[in-house]
Amino acid sequence: MARSKSSHKWLQEHFQDEFVKKAHAQGYRSRAVFKLIEIQEKDRIIKPGMNVLDLGAAPGGWSQYVRKQIGKKNQIIALDILPIEPLEGVEFILGDFTENEVLDTLLDVLGGKKIHLVLSDMAPNITGNKEIDQPRSVYLAELALDTTRQVLVRGGDFLVKMFQGEGFDSFFQDIQQSFTKVVIRKPKASRARSNEVYILAKGFKN
Repeated sequence: MARSKSSHKWLQEHFQDEFVKKAHAQGYRSRAVFKLIEIQEKDRIIKPGMNVLDLGAAPGGWSQYVRKQIGKKNQIIALDILPIEPLEGVEFILGDFTENEVLDTLLDVLGGKKIHLVLSDMAPNITGNKEIDQPRSVYLAELALDTTRQVLVRGGDFLVKMFQGEGFDSFFQDIQQSFTKVVIRKPKASRARSNEVYILAKGFKN
């Protein structure tokens, strides 16, 4: 079946994208890693000795980068509804994060250990209808925040992808209740036309 003009245009943009080329050249699994790298260079949220939880991890680029930063002794748990190719030193949980069983599996894997940094790059399958997509993205962000409140160590940090629109302000205010500092980051690798931003919350009050 012939590709539509819009999909052909997307493919052209994708393969000409500077971050796609950089990811390929540097051996990363996706261009999204450069969003995390830029935030790390500015905010220094990843440090050696951390346990890290990576939500919405597929294809694994963020966990791949985090492993290089924290060393081999500490725990990285990655979770996604899509499978990923195995990564050395990364424990992967396959499942739908909206299901309670997946959270139970995560808590079992942790075995009572605390997480120092929660990363969430989760996003719903985009339909193009904001009336559907925005509530879904808010719901995933809320689930990530609820989980963070269960597993994060006091003083820990939380980075979550969010789309600006209905529900954004109330979610931002909710995060502020649990952290000492909350800021918005728009990395260069986020496409300019996208309303995607990242909320960085530092200093979990527990």
